[in-house]
Amino acid sequence: MQHAVQAAIEQQVLRAAQEVESQIDAELHKLETLDDDDIERLRQRRIDELKRLQQKQQEWAQKGHGEYNEIEEKDFFKEMKGEERMVCHFYRHSMPCKIMDKHLALLAGKHLETKFVRVHAEKAPFLTDRLRVWMLPTLAVIKQEKTTDYIVGLDELGGEDFATEALAARLAAVGAIFEDALPAPKQEAAEQQQRTMRQGGRPRRSESDEDSDFD
Repeated sequence: MQHAVQAAIEQQVLRAAQEVESQIDAELHKLETLDDDDIERLRQRRIDELKRLQQKQQEWAQKGHGEYNEIEEKDFFKEMKGEERMVCHFYRHSMPCKIMDKHLALLAGKHLETKFVRVHAEKAPFLTDRLRVWMLPTLAVIKQEKTTDYIVGLDELGGEDFATEALAARLAAVGAIFEDALPAPKQEAAEQQQRTMRQGGRPRRSESDEDSDFD
């Protein structure tokens, strides 16, 4: 598992480095003349950005990002503390929840920027009551230690046969994962996402609607 996480870190660092390099190359093409000081500043900017990205990736890995782990109710607040983005799957032993587990495990390995965890709902009465979890599976999107959105059931994703890209697009739309880290979504998944957003479902709550659920 540790080897897989390290490989994912290296892959994301490489992808980020290539993106930074492309952006800087584009800037260079826009400039007709550059003196030595301009070139040196651009080089230093590239080095600093790569160092920052590498450090961030290492911090995420140390916090358990890149893995999809089960946590107990008593550990929830510790796991959430200091996280910019966390997706928590409230589950029970059922086929719909197993399907959700499969997709979340895939996304956890690709999106190190987000912590992915799961909680057995029947063993977490305080959390399920506080977060008003009424149907399983339910995904709670937590940003800056506040719940900002829910994905309830599988219907809005397309049913039991939904594609991982559909879930990724849904999470990216609310800032739970980085959109630029997504694989190119299939047109069908994109259209399904548009339909489900129009149909609605459980109302989304903005971060400004209320203070943290955990105050």
